[in-house]
Amino acid sequence: MRFATSITLAGIVGYALAAAAQDKPQVPDALLSPPGQAVPEALIPAPTNLLAHALSATNAEAAWSELQTASQPPSPPEAWEANKPSEKEQTDFFQPYVLALMDKSKDFYTRFPKDAHVNDARKQEFELTRIVLQMGATNQQARFDAEEKTLLADPKLTEDERFAIRQSDVERAAKAKEPEGEAAVLAQYEKDTRALQKEFPKRPEIFGMLLDLAGNAEPAKARVILQEITNSPAASDELKTAAADQLKKFDTIGKPVDLKFTAVDGREVDLSQMKGKVVLIDFWATWCGPCVEEMPEVKATYATNHAKGFEIVGISLDREKSSLTDYVAKNQMPWPQFFDGDNKYAKQFDVDSIPTMWLIDKKGNLRDINGRSDLGGKVGKLLAE
Repeated sequence: MRFATSITLAGIVGYALAAAAQDKPQVPDALLSPPGQAVPEALIPAPTNLLAHALSATNAEAAWSELQTASQPPSPPEAWEANKPSEKEQTDFFQPYVLALMDKSKDFYTRFPKDAHVNDARKQEFELTRIVLQMGATNQQARFDAEEKTLLADPKLTEDERFAIRQSDVERAAKAKEPEGEAAVLAQYEKDTRALQKEFPKRPEIFGMLLDLAGNAEPAKARVILQEITNSPAASDELKTAAADQLKKFDTIGKPVDLKFTAVDGREVDLSQMKGKVVLIDFWATWCGPCVEEMPEVKATYATNHAKGFEIVGISLDREKSSLTDYVAKNQMPWPQFFDGDNKYAKQFDVDSIPTMWLIDKKGNLRDINGRSDLGGKVGKLLAE
C-alpha cells in the first residue's frame, strides 16, 4: 500500500487555497466602476506581504480581506519554466509562504474570535499545517495535534468534516510505518480503519478503505474483507460490485494462465512453455506514474533473481507503441513486452487498474494477484519451492 509523498506546485497551491477559495467574496460586475472612474476603496484589497506572519489590518472585515489576498499563491521562479524543480526546491520555495499563512490564519481567529469567518480561518490553518508536515517540517507536529484536538471538539464541525480529519489520521499513521515495511503499514492501516469503522459505522467511505486494504492483503484475508463488503447494507452498490469482481479474480488463483503472444521485439512468449520458472506478469504503462515509480524495484528484483529462474512478461497498456519501445530501450528492460493498442489481455483478465502484478509459480499456476506487495520477498519464496 502506497501513500503519496511528492510535493508539487499544483498540490501545494491547491491545498493552500482550499479553505480560503470556497468563501472568497465575488464582486458582481454591476458593482464595479466603469472604466475611468475611481474604484470604491472598499473593493481594493489591502497590500499584503506574503511572508509576514501577522495581518496588518486592525478590524475584522479588513483582516479577512487581507487573509484572502495572502492566500493567493506566490509566483514561482521563472527558472522553473525552463528547468523542472526538484521536490526539495519546491519545498524550500513554498514552505516559508505556507508557514506565514498558517500564522496569519491564527492571527485572524485570535484577534477576532467573534467574527463569522473564525472557523474558516481555523480550518485553513489546520490544512496548511498538514501540508508543512508533508513537506517534512516535523517541528510542527505538536501544533498540528493541538489544532486537530480543537477542531474535533468543536460542536459545529459537521460529520463530513470530522470524518475527513479522522480518515486523514488513518492514512498518516499508516504512512509513518513505511520504514518498517509493507506488513507494518497494512497492520496499522487495518487497525485504524477498524477503529474508524466503530466510530463512523454508517459511513460508506469505510468500505472503500476496506476495499483498498483487500487489494493489498494476502488472499485469505482479502477474501474475508471482500465478502464483508458484498454483504454489508452500508456499502454502496458500486463498491459491492468492485468487491465481487475482486472475489472472482481470486477464483483464478491456483490455475494456469493462458498467455501467448509475439512481443514487440519479435520474441515468442508462451506461458505454458515457461514451467520451471517463476514468472511475473506486469500489467503497466509508461503513462502510469505508480508503474514508473515501481520500475526500479521491478528491475532490481529481476537482476537479483533472473539467474535463479525468474522471468518477467510485460503487458503494456500504452496508447502508442513508440512510447513503450522508447521507454524500454532507455531504461534497459530486457524482458518481453506485449502491445496491441487495444489492451486485449487487460480486458480478458479483468485488470481494471495498473500497476497490477501477477506471480506464476514453477508449475505454471497463478499464485498471487498482488505481486506488487513485497515483490522481492514473494519471488524468493516461490523460487525456493
